[in-house]
Amino acid sequence: MASVSVKRVTVDNGISVFYRTASPPNLPNAPIVLLLHGYPSSSHQYRHLIPILADQYTVIAPDFPGFGFTEVPPSRDYKYAFASLTTTLAAFLDALSITSFVAYIFDYGAPVLLRLALQRPGAITAIISQNGNAYEEGLGPSWIPIRAFWASSHAEEREAVRTNVLTADTTKWKYTHGSRFPDVIEPESYTLDAALLQRPGNVEIQLDLFKDYENNVKLYPQFQEYFRTSQVPLLAVWGKHDRSFTQPGAEAFKRDLPRAEVVLLDAGHFAGETENEEIAELILKFLAKQKL
Repeated sequence: MASVSVKRVTVDNGISVFYRTASPPNLPNAPIVLLLHGYPSSSHQYRHLIPILADQYTVIAPDFPGFGFTEVPPSRDYKYAFASLTTTLAAFLDALSITSFVAYIFDYGAPVLLRLALQRPGAITAIISQNGNAYEEGLGPSWIPIRAFWASSHAEEREAVRTNVLTADTTKWKYTHGSRFPDVIEPESYTLDAALLQRPGNVEIQLDLFKDYENNVKLYPQFQEYFRTSQVPLLAVWGKHDRSFTQPGAEAFKRDLPRAEVVLLDAGHFAGETENEEIAELILKFLAKQKL
């Protein structure tokens, strides 16, 4: 099994992007699989998946600004919005000379990747979406307090998200809810996420991103047009008990991508924590079918 390295590259005017990577030792030109994490995690969520995929692919998993171990200097005056995350991701890909890749998207990774797809549609050879939403019907009940935040600029709604969503208990719940095997989820996963989210200033960053997520929803029609125009091969692997991004969001892909494959897992939001081997097998079969 390939060993995983942790690296950094400075891009986008001073941002030190932390990423994990692994490659097949005897395949120097192996196709690239880019793993994009979601809220409230980082590339750490792919710690078990990377070595499996790296038997055949070069796997790269960066941390977005505001997450994990990516560092944004205060002097950068970075605007934490999904357009900015996309700009940083594009700069990261350019720095590593990556022009073609398979994308695995989860949660926040979905709108970042799909924004990039509007700019560079030819770069993406296939998409695996694990609870990475692109349809309004996929927005589940967990978004109710955040929708209220979108609809108002009052401090009360921002405070409600801060106190009810940005907590260690809620972070743990996102990992364990809907899982068949909550007792086998490694506690360092949600504990690390909760600790990093509570770094000085980071709660405000997360609130800004929650507020800005409304702009991703406004782009859903454009994302769907990208699907229809490109007919990009897509595999949706979905934890069907997720209350953030629900099952109808997975099934909706077939409306614009009739050849999309949709697999519903008996899992929650972080399906990869307990269904990792099944997900890896599905990915490898899907990519082999696409001759990638």
